[in-house]
Amino acid sequence: MKTLLQQITIRLEQAFEQAGYDKSYGRVTRSNRPDLCEYQCNGAMAAAKAYKKAPILVANDVLACLVDCDMFEQKEAVHPGFINLKVTGSVLCTHLKEMYVCEKLGVRQEEVPKTIVVDYGGPNVAKPLHVGHLRAAIIGESVKRLMRFKGNQVIGDIHLGDWGYQMGLIIAELERRQPNLPYFDEDFDGVYPAESPFTIAELEEIYPTASAFAKENEAFRENALEKTYLLQSGHKGYFAIWRHIMDVSVADLKKNYQDLNVEFDLWKGEADVQKYIPDMVEMLKEKGYAHLDEGALVVDVAQEGDKKEIPPCMILKSDGAALYSTTDLATLIERERKYSPAQVIYVVDKRQGLHFTQVFRCAKKAGIVPEATRLDFLGFGTMNGTDGKPFQTRAGGVMRLENLIHEINDEMLIKIKDNRTVTEEAALATAKMIGLAAVKYGDLSNQASKDYVFDVERFASFEGNTGPYILYTIVRIKSILNRFVKTEKSLEGLAFGFATTEHEKALMLEVVHFPEMIQDAYEDLAPHKICAYIYDLANALNKFYHETKILAEEDERKKEGYIALLLLVKEILEQAIWILGFEAPERM
Repeated sequence: MKTLLQQITIRLEQAFEQAGYDKSYGRVTRSNRPDLCEYQCNGAMAAAKAYKKAPILVANDVLACLVDCDMFEQKEAVHPGFINLKVTGSVLCTHLKEMYVCEKLGVRQEEVPKTIVVDYGGPNVAKPLHVGHLRAAIIGESVKRLMRFKGNQVIGDIHLGDWGYQMGLIIAELERRQPNLPYFDEDFDGVYPAESPFTIAELEEIYPTASAFAKENEAFRENALEKTYLLQSGHKGYFAIWRHIMDVSVADLKKNYQDLNVEFDLWKGEADVQKYIPDMVEMLKEKGYAHLDEGALVVDVAQEGDKKEIPPCMILKSDGAALYSTTDLATLIERERKYSPAQVIYVVDKRQGLHFTQVFRCAKKAGIVPEATRLDFLGFGTMNGTDGKPFQTRAGGVMRLENLIHEINDEMLIKIKDNRTVTEEAALATAKMIGLAAVKYGDLSNQASKDYVFDVERFASFEGNTGPYILYTIVRIKSILNRFVKTEKSLEGLAFGFATTEHEKALMLEVVHFPEMIQDAYEDLAPHKICAYIYDLANALNKFYHETKILAEEDERKKEGYIALLLLVKEILEQAIWILGFEAPERM
């Protein structure tokens, strides 16, 4: 279905054309002065220059062609040439009905659905998730859901860091501690143990210990590098250890991501694409894309018109070792062969921008992906503490993600218990839901590329622009609807009514904006636009609630219209927070 804004624009385009002007001047926007009008067209200003006529005269010509139009209860030309509009109650009422019965609440689906890969998460195995992993997970999950909401086939890939020097460090440290394990016996020809020689807790201690030791012991460092090379060359024992590392790490990662309500379709990593690298390197050489530069194999990716220097994309170091750019290009080869995506979106720290510029240009230049394939880098800013520095524990260290989540959940649990008497089990479940909303909304309400302050106290507040406030609004609506149903009235077949107060109409105007907002957020890969919208919608709902006796209304038809409107608001809010990656409880 067409949005209300599109319908109004079409009518204004017709009026401009009927008045003798090009219809392109009929573009309409929502008014930023709701006290004056609801919609506004500024096309007369531009048309005046083209037709050498005063703007107000153009505006009046257009209004003369709207005399018999029943879409507007108010239409006026305001100096120097603005056209101000207010829609009629019948237009709003009809559009609300259409939204309610329409699939996806009036959001137009892609006519030709695309296959899209969203690359997000990107943790290194054998290391615990910390707060630095939070933004990639939260933003990536929301973008994935937004793409799906528009009808696309979307594949979320965690893209694990699982094939580098850290693996050699772990293997070398394990040998130092337990040299008698069969993995280190070159003559062993039996079956390696099915049980891992370490737990996740032990593994998380092994890696930093090995890393620190390698910095002060050159022999150990050389041993770790050698083991990395042997692992990547297919050493049976080391590969068996690598499998154990993967098994215990991925199990722990899945638990942590589940706590964030983040799900990946693919659990692939750098190791999965090693098989593509040799042929890719040969292709780049044979076709003349790659050349040697001080012993390293590189592809020039600078382009005419670049405002800053773009260094070559390095494919192999001088010692023949692969880099992140190598595995990223190989990953694109695998994705193209398996999924042929029309778009690949990378949700990564914005400081990686140059790296992805090099990779994207190399991929297009060498034909690794078709020219038509969209490669998008959605770089995110830093999550800082209230002191303005990168978020840390109170002791000054990097905070583990699960500890941060527990800290917020504990804060929410205290608030819930203070406010009402509930069972321990119900309180815990509700605290987790509200805590997740606080974390995700607190992050997503900021434009992804911007740094922001992670303030637990502010994010956990039930007032202001926060996740708990949005959930409180949804729970308020649920409570009203439940009380309505208890009077033996059904929520089926409710009829929308005309707005009778300014607060009711303001709420209706926010509701009809939902499809336009989703389209904007979709085109710009901008979950923060969804947050801004639902905050405005929640505010409009709460103003309407405080100014209206909803259930006490004696006019049954009017009451039914109120309930129908609340039901639609609830569905919009619930759909929006699903895209953002959290849900609302029944009670708070």
